[in-house]
Amino acid sequence: MTTEEGKQPVKTANQRGAARLAAVQALYQMDIAGSGVLEVVAEYEAHRLGQEVDGDTYLKADASWFRSIVAGVVRDQTKIDPLIRQALQDDWALSRIDSTIRAILRAGTFELIERKDVPIAVIVTEYVEIAQAFFQDDEPKLVNAVLDRIAKQVRATAQK
Repeated sequence: MTTEEGKQPVKTANQRGAARLAAVQALYQMDIAGSGVLEVVAEYEAHRLGQEVDGDTYLKADASWFRSIVAGVVRDQTKIDPLIRQALQDDWALSRIDSTIRAILRAGTFELIERKDVPIAVIVTEYVEIAQAFFQDDEPKLVNAVLDRIAKQVRATAQK
């Protein structure tokens, strides 16, 4: 990371990774505030992606990747949520999961279903890293386990 005098360091991440993080944040915002997809996507593209937020400058995110994830999760939520529910332990309802984890799992599940051009390991690793940015206990392990179970189910034919 490089710094200029008096400025915060520029965050290093790839543009898809930045888009994934922004998508999780947007999905969280939609879940908590009840905001609509068009409103949230427009806000993120105008004020957050590649911008300085709270004194941190973030690498420009791949806006089309961001839009694809957010819109895809909203469009396919009736397909995504049952997959997540099946991958959770029997006694855990999706509604009991923290909103941030729910957003991470939804985004990751969407990519596992729709983005067959992206290796499973890349998707799971990126979303586990997002979970690690927000949580330090068992949540990243939960994200890893759930996305791994879903990957085995939705990409069974693509596995070795």
